[in-house]
Amino acid sequence: MPLPASPLHSFVYLASQSPRRQELLQQLGVRFELLLPRPDEDAEALEAELPGESPDAYVVRVCALKAHAAHARRVAGHHPAAPILVADTTVTVDGAIMGKPADANEAVAMLERLAGREHEVLTALAVVDAEGTLLPSALSRSKVRVANVDRAALQRYAATGEPFGKAGAYGIQGRAAEFIERIEGSYSGIMGLPLFETAALLRVARVEF
Repeated sequence: MPLPASPLHSFVYLASQSPRRQELLQQLGVRFELLLPRPDEDAEALEAELPGESPDAYVVRVCALKAHAAHARRVAGHHPAAPILVADTTVTVDGAIMGKPADANEAVAMLERLAGREHEVLTALAVVDAEGTLLPSALSRSKVRVANVDRAALQRYAATGEPFGKAGAYGIQGRAAEFIERIEGSYSGIMGLPLFETAALLRVARVEF
């Protein structure tokens, strides 16, 4: 006789502070609870690049590191067992990884590098199931074409504060949309949580939605 299927989980932990990821999970109808880094955790250290690392390898590795850290956080905090969803997004152009700008000048410099050309947005997903096993990860790859925007417009955009905390110094769901000529791939993936891949992983992890 076949073994009975494991029960569905009524919610998932989301190990991300991103309001966009929270909105996208709500769009899927997924119940979630936040599982954020503790004050003593150095979350930024997990995002350090390795010499010669490709953008694909980087984003998948960082996502897995964040997933393991989130699982350890759940266990240490004695939180109820449930799957944990983790995502990491990076922007890449000319093989270089573009992180989050430290200030307005760096934001403008990043945006000038993207202006008038196409770049890639990579979002990796990882799920740790309720038993603590890291499931095979998923990688969403999208292409974005930015218009040839002048420096003054980019400076005005940077002054809004929107680029901060965002890979590549822009958020497609915000005011930066006026600079985007076209995209190829997943709009939700560019926002930071590709819904098709997310839904597939959550089904594997037996999350109810």
